Amino acid sequence: MTDEGAIDPGALPKAEFAFPGPLRDRLVGAILDGAKTTTTGLVVDFAHEGEPLPQAGTREAVVDSAGRPVAITELTDVRVVPLAEVDWEHVVAEGEGDTSVAEWRANHEKFWHSPQMRAALDDPEFTVDDTTPVVLQRFRLVADLRPLD
Repeated sequence: MTDEGAIDPGALPKAEFAFPGPLRDRLVGAILDGAKTTTTGLVVDFAHEGEPLPQAGTREAVVDSAGRPVAITELTDVRVVPLAEVDWEHVVAEGEGDTSVAEWRANHEKFWHSPQMRAALDDPEFTVDDTTPVVLQRFRLVADLRPLD
């Protein structure tokens, strides 16, 4: 993927996958190698942050654990569905190696129920269930911003 020089990553909204650390590093790596082309967010998280739900066509600067822009992505599809309706196609495109929808859900619930996520939502008792609205986002890699070796 070539760098689109006309795009200023500093002028784009940030795409932060998970929290800084090993999980973010793994997810960003999967985006850069093409394995990850979807992600799932919580409607409540966008509302808590006062952010509008994402829209197809939006470009974002993907940041690494150090906060550096490493890629530019473009959202190609955005859907809001109840958690129970997340399908296998979306799970596979998340590129995280889950072998079933149930495994994907268990891994995501572990993250969403983590102390760090509950603190970010200011809700120490936060939980998800089948009816929790989630934002399914499909994206494409527009530019790899890593320096060439």
